[in-house]
Amino acid sequence: TDRKKLHTAPVGQVFRLRPFHVLVATGGGYAGYKKYEDYKLEQLEKRGIEVPVKLASEWEVALYKSVPTRLLSRAWGRLNQVELPTWLRKPVYSLYIWTFGVNMKEAAVEDLHHYRNLSEFFRRKLKPQARPVCCLHSVISPSDGKILNFGQVKNCEVEQVKGVTYSLESFLGPRICPEELHFSQALPGNSFQQQLVTKEGNELYHCVIYLAPGDYHCFHSPTDWRVSHRRHFPGSLMSVNPGVARWIKELFCHNERVVLTGDWKHGFFSLTAVGATNVGSIRIYFDQDLHTNSPSYSKGSYNDFSFISNNNKEGIPMRKGEHLGEFNLGSTIVLIFEAPKDFKFHLKAGQKIRFGEALGSL
Repeated sequence: TDRKKLHTAPVGQVFRLRPFHVLVATGGGYAGYKKYEDYKLEQLEKRGIEVPVKLASEWEVALYKSVPTRLLSRAWGRLNQVELPTWLRKPVYSLYIWTFGVNMKEAAVEDLHHYRNLSEFFRRKLKPQARPVCCLHSVISPSDGKILNFGQVKNCEVEQVKGVTYSLESFLGPRICPEELHFSQALPGNSFQQQLVTKEGNELYHCVIYLAPGDYHCFHSPTDWRVSHRRHFPGSLMSVNPGVARWIKELFCHNERVVLTGDWKHGFFSLTAVGATNVGSIRIYFDQDLHTNSPSYSKGSYNDFSFISNNNKEGIPMRKGEHLGEFNLGSTIVLIFEAPKDFKFHLKAGQKIRFGEALGSL
């Protein structure tokens, strides 16, 4: 008689599912399944077995996009900024170092207790001698990472990985007005690719570098050039690891990205920082007005900012190797630039590269 009465709700009310929850659960489960598939593909590649290209269908891409990766990335960013107790720092960072193979001997500060939160640890600086900048070649790697693809741009299409392409115009957006750029007007041409070339006999080249979570997360200027314009595309934050890049066509065009456009001694030059899951924060050191991974955005929108003004007619001059920006975790850098036909890359697809090493030269 002393027992308390229990008030229960109908079973249907307790287990009521909302469409949002179904989408999150289904999309998350499917993303986990794809991660497992990516792991199997990586194992096959290590054994030298060529993997046939299998692109995602429209419904698979839509399902993946239903996962709230932007919301999760903002939550992850806030978690990264939470200050850890001193006694907890070494165990947490040591687990990360072991998982992703981080080389702390290159860090400017090797003491793990120095980093107050995960964000500081991700953005750790390197010892000056850890990354010597190659002076013999005209273009160097702007970051640590893995070379996914490189070569000439053909038929207005760029390869994100072998056999999977994306549209050059969709990636860079409409051509910027010549008045906003410092370099001379492009040569007359019908295609978007031809409109970017400014000198007779030149070609467009590209290089894609994937930054893994264990890599150094800052990126630098790949050559001596001037940045005239920034274009920010809000978008999805899908994973950009090589397995997903092989699976989703135009992945880089779906994701949030920051396109820096300018010129170097041979004409057009651009560097694009592509966002990814848990990497919504892209920072450009000289651009204080840039804010990425906002809570809301219009699909297909972009915003432009010109560094050319009445007071600054030169844009932002960058020296080879100079600090340019950083990611919160790891992502992708895409270089698209103009150069003479005898420009040669000194790379192999799939190779690991470090900031400062040669990409190519004339």
